Amino acid sequence: MISNLFRRIRKLRVPLRDRDFYNQLNQIFGISPRNLDLYKLAFIHKSASIVLSRGKRVNNERLEYLGDAVLDAIVADYLFSQFPNQKEGFLTKMRSKIVSRTSLNQLALDMGLDKLIVSQPNSQNPQKNIYGNALEAIIGAMFIDRGFQFTSNCIVTSILDKYIDLDNLQTIENDYKSRLFEWSQKNKYVFRFQNQECPPSDGYNPHFISTISFNEQMLGEGHGSSKKEAEQNAAMEALTKVDDIPLSQPSSSLEEL
Repeated sequence: MISNLFRRIRKLRVPLRDRDFYNQLNQIFGISPRNLDLYKLAFIHKSASIVLSRGKRVNNERLEYLGDAVLDAIVADYLFSQFPNQKEGFLTKMRSKIVSRTSLNQLALDMGLDKLIVSQPNSQNPQKNIYGNALEAIIGAMFIDRGFQFTSNCIVTSILDKYIDLDNLQTIENDYKSRLFEWSQKNKYVFRFQNQECPPSDGYNPHFISTISFNEQMLGEGHGSSKKEAEQNAAMEALTKVDDIPLSQPSSSLEEL
């Protein structure tokens, strides 16, 4: 009862222009922010950076960096408690599935965070990870505002318990590059990875393109904000085509896989 009273008092102190944003955060995460400006900054993408005095530009990248580390610790602790008999390798793989770019982007969309993000669209260099990055930035803001234990409790309650199906997650294999590597070893084929980095422009981070080819035939192309992500996406596409490769053309070694 007392905590509810304090929440109502804190809400009354929020300027009218920020009431809607405050209510949305409360609805999504069940929290009553103390430093609302931190959370507002968490939704400012680099393309829409705010220019402060002396020309300093601020956006959510620093909060994203912090939130990434905090989320890793929270998920690691969560899985450690949920699977007391599992070994390190299993826990590491499960954590990777939860905090992957694809997973975080989808979580952010499911939670409705896309409606709060402030960015400038760029059709030539789209940022598919903008949603997951904002989620990490929010976690960073929450950590600064309320501390680790509060943030951990909130993330477990509002995200992990609500959106993550651990039983189903165990059946999902998203390390496509390793699966392609195993297939190539078994069938003695050589696949060639080629990576290209597109330089940053118009407030957007570098963009990576990865292609996989066999005998000069492209089997897969992937895009991502990192080389690793682009390679995984390319491998995912290539795996859908390997069954069409004639088994009469084995190679003796593997190349850059």
